[in-house]
Amino acid sequence: MGEYNILLVFLSFGAGFFIAYWAKGHFLAQKIKESKDQASRIIEDAKRRSDTLLKEAKLEAKDKLFKMKSDFEAEKKEALVELKNKEIRLIQKEENIDRKLDQYEKREKEILQKEKELINREEDIASDEKKYELILQEQKKQLEIISGLTAEQAKELLIRAMENEARYEGAKLIKKIENETRETADKKAKKIIATAIQRYAGDYVAERTVSVVQLPSDEMKGRIIGREGRNIRALEAATGIDLIIDDTPEAVILSGFNPVRREIARMSLMMLISDGRIHPARIEDVVKKVGQEVDQAIKEAGEQAAFDLGVHGIHPELINLIGRLKYRTSYAQSVLQHSIEVGFLTGIMAAELGLNQKLAKRMGLLHDIGKAVDHEVEGPHALIGSKLAKKYNESHKVVHAIAAHHEDVPPNSVYAILVQAADSLSGARPGARKELLENYIKRLDDLEKIATSFKGVANSYAIQAGREVRVIVESNIISDEESVLLSKDIVKKIEESLTFPGQIKVTVIRETRAVEYANK
Repeated sequence: MGEYNILLVFLSFGAGFFIAYWAKGHFLAQKIKESKDQASRIIEDAKRRSDTLLKEAKLEAKDKLFKMKSDFEAEKKEALVELKNKEIRLIQKEENIDRKLDQYEKREKEILQKEKELINREEDIASDEKKYELILQEQKKQLEIISGLTAEQAKELLIRAMENEARYEGAKLIKKIENETRETADKKAKKIIATAIQRYAGDYVAERTVSVVQLPSDEMKGRIIGREGRNIRALEAATGIDLIIDDTPEAVILSGFNPVRREIARMSLMMLISDGRIHPARIEDVVKKVGQEVDQAIKEAGEQAAFDLGVHGIHPELINLIGRLKYRTSYAQSVLQHSIEVGFLTGIMAAELGLNQKLAKRMGLLHDIGKAVDHEVEGPHALIGSKLAKKYNESHKVVHAIAAHHEDVPPNSVYAILVQAADSLSGARPGARKELLENYIKRLDDLEKIATSFKGVANSYAIQAGREVRVIVESNIISDEESVLLSKDIVKKIEESLTFPGQIKVTVIRETRAVEYANK
């Protein structure tokens, strides 16, 4: 019974398992069928969609192809039209080129024809020239026979006549211009210069740099020389100045380009002579002491000059250079006194013209500053002075006026011209500058010789200490107009031949005298 129940249970379990397995298989088959149906539907939908997309793509491709074909046809038409136009233009150009070639060929033929004609003409002209040359030679020979002059002589006479005529016309024009200019400028210029000279009434002292020291006796020369020349060597080494002890009685000559050193040597030697103690150690002490005194004197002289002119703000180095001019002379005229005088004159003329008086005085005071170092630096003192002024921060106007006061550079301002005028006035004033008697007499003689060397000059006289030359000409040789040119020629030759301070006036005098006698 028990086994039966177990079998029954086992059968029941087997039947249930089979039923379950069958149900599961049936469910899976149903699911598979549904999946297949769904897949077939999806595939059919996909096919329908792909067919639709394919058709749309074909239609779109057809549209694009049609459009591209239309564009291509339009472009093709345009290209064909353009090519046709180009072809027409090229044909026209070819026709033009052909026409031009025809014209060039015609012109070439004409040119060749004209060239042949020109060659023939040249040949005819050459033959004619030969004929004319022969005729001219014959005429020249006849003219030479008739006139008694050769062709070269006649040419020279003609050139001389033309030159004289040109000089005559030029002299007339120069005289006319000078007369017109003098009428307006002379009066005002003279008034300004006269006013300046009247207003400046300062005392003038022509200080000279002494180069000769007087000795109490000739015995002092031996003491100055010292044992084996040690004293004179020590003095020359300390001062930088050469001492010349020769046969000149009771005198020692000091020689050196530096005026300040020469002054130090002079003062030192005088102090040593008065003291009596002369030996190398004493010489060094005295020279050092005198050097300090001279430096102080230089500084005071520069400051006093600036104070007298009312010029302020000058660099201390320039003040010292101004003071050094105290020991510098030009034709025995003290350059410091000359600079002060030029400063006063320039300031007065500037005031008369309504210009800056202080600036003009500054230019006048500094115009010869280059002479303080011209023995040490190469070049004209005007350019040396302008470089010094520029170095110590003077204005461009001052620098230019210094450089231009001797025409080393062309003056481009009224101030520069005023400095030139004041410099000439100070240097040319009678008694301002001195020179040796022999040089003075020679200069006067040279002036008269230069003037009388010109054709038509009867006599010449150097007057006013050589500041003016009066030239008397023969009226039957020199005309009024030619006298103007003669004065300029004489001035040019004087400037080329002579060296002189200031300026020289040349006056040409021409007169016509008519003399008759009344008789009874």
